[in-house]
Amino acid sequence: MSAGRLVVCPTPIGNLEDVTLRVLSALRDADVIACEDTRHSKRLLDRYGVTAPLVSYHEHNERSRAHDLVARMQGGQVVALVSDAGMPLVSDPGAVLVSACVAAGLAVEVLPGPSAVLVALAVSGLPAEHWRFTGFLPRKAGELRTLLLGAAGETLVAFESPRRIGASLAVLAELAPDRPVAVCRELTKLYEEVVRGTAADLAARYAQEETRGEIVLVIGPAPAPDDGDGPDLGPALAALRDLVAAGAKPRPAAKVVASLTGTSANALYRALTDAG
Repeated sequence: MSAGRLVVCPTPIGNLEDVTLRVLSALRDADVIACEDTRHSKRLLDRYGVTAPLVSYHEHNERSRAHDLVARMQGGQVVALVSDAGMPLVSDPGAVLVSACVAAGLAVEVLPGPSAVLVALAVSGLPAEHWRFTGFLPRKAGELRTLLLGAAGETLVAFESPRRIGASLAVLAELAPDRPVAVCRELTKLYEEVVRGTAADLAARYAQEETRGEIVLVIGPAPAPDDGDGPDLGPALAALRDLVAAGAKPRPAAKVVASLTGTSANALYRALTDAG
């Protein structure tokens, strides 16, 4: 096997002092550093005296650049991969290159380091025993409703655009107004802000407040159904109606929604048909 390898290096999500000693050592030892944005990465590299040559590696050139980088590693070079912030591959480029290295039998080393996902989960104060990261929230309301309804029993962590945070919270407030939420903005940066509250409270706040910066949204687990009168079909039934309106057949759609929400498919189907 060639001595060449890939080293995946997480970089600070805001504060440049959060880079690890192992990452700096790997960057200094690399023959080439593949950067999502070479101009952005150069700020970090210049600060710590890293002089390895840089090449761009982003979503628009992933496949062609991966081929070139694999050829370098097969020739014995060490390639370090960084994204603009945090861990490469996590809602950032890198998956194509890692897959190409695995297919070529090249070693892949991943170093631990900063992650906005874990920072937000920890600072949110919400349960961290069972959680799921979903990347960026869907833009379509129907897909967003299905995702939010399917997160029963687990904390949901997602990236969101400041332009859409109000609309996304409004959808959540419609489904579960009392569900606990934390909006984590500009984590580790000068203007870091964490706002906690119910979905209804935060939907009202961000409907009127202009928001800027990078946002991680943390949504607490949905409350357990009330055993007194059986589960509340309201949110699940609303999702079923959206699917049927989009062209899905009622009974199969009811089974899908039931599997995501833990409700009864028969009860959902009856509620849909009874409503006409």
